Amino acid sequence: AVQATFKSIRSLVPLLDPVLVQRFKPETKTATGILLPTSATSSPLPEATVIAVGPGAPDKEGRIVLSLVKAGDRVLLHGWGGNAIKVGEDEYHLFKDSEILAKIEE
Repeated sequence: AVQATFKSIRSLVPLLDPVLVQRFKPETKTATGILLPTSATSSPLPEATVIAVGPGAPDKEGRIVLSLVKAGDRVLLHGWGGNAIKVGEDEYHLFKDSEILAKIEE
């Protein structure tokens, strides 16, 4: 992950069609209190919360195509991918709008 020089993730505004997300963190212990080994919690969860969305990217005719998600949405992602950005102890990812698999509506 790239370590950011800015102090707040709110300072980051995606351009064109990237979507800034924060992945859900895997549980480090079970409901009964058993601690899980790091190897069991190292793979990223496929769910994330959208933090910020770019204004959209032009299509072949030059019309701006808006993102289908907005800040606060829960989304489903591929297990790996995106560009990681670390701000303090928190890690965020930039994904292209087309790389988001689904929006979770509950």
